[in-house]
Amino acid sequence: MTANTDSLPPRTAGRRRRRLAVDFWTALTSPAVVVGLLVFFVPIIVIIVRSLTDPSPQNYADAAQDSVFLSSLWTTLRMAFFVAVFCVLVSYPYAWVLSRGPRWVKIVLIIALFTSFWTSSLIRTYAWQILLNNTGVINTFLLDLGVISDPLPLIRNDFAVYVGMSQVLAPFAVLTLFTQLNAIKPELEQAALSMGARPTGVFWRVTVPLSLPGAVAAAVLVFILSIGFYITPAILGSSKVVYVGSLIIQQIEVVLNTGMAATYAIIVLLIVLLLLAVAARFVGFRRILGLERGER
Repeated sequence: MTANTDSLPPRTAGRRRRRLAVDFWTALTSPAVVVGLLVFFVPIIVIIVRSLTDPSPQNYADAAQDSVFLSSLWTTLRMAFFVAVFCVLVSYPYAWVLSRGPRWVKIVLIIALFTSFWTSSLIRTYAWQILLNNTGVINTFLLDLGVISDPLPLIRNDFAVYVGMSQVLAPFAVLTLFTQLNAIKPELEQAALSMGARPTGVFWRVTVPLSLPGAVAAAVLVFILSIGFYITPAILGSSKVVYVGSLIIQQIEVVLNTGMAATYAIIVLLIVLLLLAVAARFVGFRRILGLERGER
């Protein structure tokens, strides 16, 4: 039965139409919500149960006293911090040009950005291995020029991990920063210029402060994504440095202790949720995900 809104007052009819539209989209997206719950929340519940029952909740006490886990957790958090900072520093100029540059420059930057998204992170990681190896492109080029006499240690260390991780995750920071920069009214910058401010002064006193929430959101997003990475640290990093992702894999494949692996995973998840809650308190959850443009 279709509701007839022709005889209703305009305001009431408008509310009725909006209510019907909301009901329609709610019904349309319900299957997606159900699938999302099954795909994401059910596995998490299974992992929580496994961490508490295989063999017991004592797993959490053991993890708190496990020096290897605590060391790997600190190493992972440190890596995520530096990668987040580096990504913001590199992505900010890119996002600024993307939001302020000429049309043809924007097109080139957008193509490059989405090409990065469309390329597998595994392929990009192996590309860095080719570049950074002792016999790779960079060392071979420097040796041929006579700049160095021995290959530089560019791989199997923190430097290689940080560079590889930053290249993989920088597009997420770019999108988040672009959303915030694009939300800044051009009139604000034009007003500062008209009052005698130099372009550099406008950038540091107007653009940067207004875009700071976006920079924080980008850093938080990259930090959270970095914590769970496994492939890039495993390929580019040192075998002597263990990250949480590698430790969880070891517990499953080598030690065959799925209960402890689940415990490690839940502890990392709790850290991520805590960080996300703190960040959302200041910059907003939607802004972290790049879904909110901020104040205009």
